[in-house]
Amino acid sequence: MIALLLALGSSLAYGCADFLGGLGARRAHVLRTVMIAAPASLAVELLLWPLLGASFNAAVLGWGAASGVASAAAFALLYRTLAIGPMNVLSPVTALVSAALPVAAGLLQGEHLAAAGLVGLPLALVAVVLVSAGHGAGSTRPSSSALLLAFGAGTAIALQLICLHQAPADSGVAPLIVGRAVSSAISLAAAGLMRRRLGSERPAYAMSAAAGALDSVANLLFLLAARGGDLTVVAVIVALYPAGTVLLARGVLAERIHRGQLVGLGTAAVAVSLFAVT
Repeated sequence: MIALLLALGSSLAYGCADFLGGLGARRAHVLRTVMIAAPASLAVELLLWPLLGASFNAAVLGWGAASGVASAAAFALLYRTLAIGPMNVLSPVTALVSAALPVAAGLLQGEHLAAAGLVGLPLALVAVVLVSAGHGAGSTRPSSSALLLAFGAGTAIALQLICLHQAPADSGVAPLIVGRAVSSAISLAAAGLMRRRLGSERPAYAMSAAAGALDSVANLLFLLAARGGDLTVVAVIVALYPAGTVLLARGVLAERIHRGQLVGLGTAAVAVSLFAVT
């Protein structure tokens, strides 16, 4: 139950971070937003070091660095995917892949689900697709290259979660620190190489920093949930993060929640209840 609550908290934090990051990216080039969010995220994790401890060894450095590379790749692929659309098709593909691969990894590692969990798992995967599917040009078919990018983005997100899960359980926040340092270095290097294409708009500093801080909180809650529970369950609950973004968009921006998303939210509630019973 504790792992389930931590996974729900992680999902909510990811959704809030995406919402703030998306708003920030509307005001300036997305890499300008990342240049603020990445250091803020790393600063939060460094502040957590004295509180939660950190143990560095070869395994931690390896898995942490791998998660950082996957995180940077996920960011680049995700925004490129959503830029060439249609979002209402590609976003669910990315979310589903990011949930399905960790589930498969957990099952291959010998994790087992009780009867309620076996029902809740497919329901949660369906909820991931419904919640992340916005209203758009439903008749528009994505190109093969767009679908490949969507699969790539989902795979990169999944690999980040799997790598964090593989890091030694007694390493504290060390995998997060290493991963964020690597992903920040890659993102800042990319921003430096593309500085002439970034435009002159100033980033939303507070919003971008808050997005980075929330992303660190989400990573921490996922790590704690994965250490205390099954990756099979934790990953699919975390993948419901679009629900937080949808609800914030409704409350703050007065955006409409569409019928399919409402069904997805209800399905997610049923799935979570089944996992809680398990």
